[in-house]
Amino acid sequence: MRTLVWLKHDLRVADHAPLAAAAHSAQALALFVIEPEWLASPECAPQHLAFTLANLAVLRAELARLGLPLLVRQGSMPEVLTELRRDYPFDQLLSHEETGPGWSYTRDIAVAAWCCAQGVGWQEFMQTGVVRRLKSRQGWAARWQRRMDAALIAAPTHFNAPSGIALGELPSPPVPTQPLPEAGATAARRVLDSFLYERGADYRRALSSPLNAEDGGSRLSAHLAFGALSIRQVHQASEAQIGRLRAEGQDEHARALRSFTGRLRWHCHFMQKLEDEPRIEFENFSRAYDGLRGHDEAKFQAWATGQTGFPMVDACMRYLCATGWLNFRMRALLVSFAAYHLWLDWRQPGLHLARQFLDFEPGIHWSQMQMQSGSTGINTLRIYSPSKQARDQDPQGVFIRRWVPEFGTDAYPPPIIDEPAALLHAKTVLYGLRQAPEAQREAVAIQDRHGSRKSGIAPVKTARKRPPSDAAQLDLFT
Repeated sequence: MRTLVWLKHDLRVADHAPLAAAAHSAQALALFVIEPEWLASPECAPQHLAFTLANLAVLRAELARLGLPLLVRQGSMPEVLTELRRDYPFDQLLSHEETGPGWSYTRDIAVAAWCCAQGVGWQEFMQTGVVRRLKSRQGWAARWQRRMDAALIAAPTHFNAPSGIALGELPSPPVPTQPLPEAGATAARRVLDSFLYERGADYRRALSSPLNAEDGGSRLSAHLAFGALSIRQVHQASEAQIGRLRAEGQDEHARALRSFTGRLRWHCHFMQKLEDEPRIEFENFSRAYDGLRGHDEAKFQAWATGQTGFPMVDACMRYLCATGWLNFRMRALLVSFAAYHLWLDWRQPGLHLARQFLDFEPGIHWSQMQMQSGSTGINTLRIYSPSKQARDQDPQGVFIRRWVPEFGTDAYPPPIIDEPAALLHAKTVLYGLRQAPEAQREAVAIQDRHGSRKSGIAPVKTARKRPPSDAAQLDLFT
């Protein structure tokens, strides 16, 4: 059996089912394709390609030591497969399942058709808690737990590879606009260990503030997005450390890591939404929200460049654009401000943020864009107040002064909107929309298909008859 392993966002050797299966083949090669559809997609940025190439360089060396050549090709699938098969007539294609953006979904349909026409067996293996062709969310959390607790797949020790196949040069990486973390599985494991054994002790307190989260957060998101570590590896290492900490009486540290492991399940929970309904990358979860917001280029540019006149918003955006990372609460603040204060449709802000996030994960990203914008029809509306977030998360103004040094001078722009008027408009419109019978019927269907069965997603409630005067009703972070 001649096998080809198609690598995508799984750039590691350990806990890698396709590579483990290929090790038993008579001949095997590995392939990574730099696809023009990816490079031309509106969510792709130079740092994404640069970090991919850095991880590929490390992985190519690791696989070479095991006797497996890693080919790198540039072109569209399945044309690349057709050309490669002339030199290496492989019988089976092995890969991991992928919950990706629309272009990759279309690509996979074409690859499946090609494999069928060529008589090539394509086997896809799961690598997260996302369930392909899921019929019901009932029991999903238990299934996730079983997957994460299953034994890790040992790294292969040797491959049988054909000779005479050109590897293909790694292209010169583009100059990234942001600093990149060290690439590869070994570097990712060091980050994981530093979090579990040291930095994670203060995880729950450090997570919300941009002052503390840079060190107190796990900082594993980019490594997970590119697949240098599997989520199962992270889960099991975390559970093992929690057990050790409890045995040593370090309960507070153990509780902090337990908060982190809960977020690993949410990681897959949100990815499952895009897997189940790929249209949510482009369309509102609830079609009752169609046409609700539009696009204002001047407001969008002010938001995207950190020139809104709201210092906490601007500091977060500038920090993100400079570093490629931002803690979750401040990500939510940026989306909330764009959706509720500026009344922008989530799609264009979502693309801008996708280009800035080195850890861009489509399923999480688009699900969160819609949830934080209030277009799911089922989630509590969370409208973050920039002034309250500044008071709570940057009480001494350290973060703002660092990233908006002109604040308080004539060089800093005035606020681009009247905040009280913007919030009144958002609350009135959205609350009124949720009263509509059609929106409420649709919310029930969305909850049934996408809502958590364990925790975290508020049940759909019958709304009251008039807009609220209190902040609690809309969960306003003011």
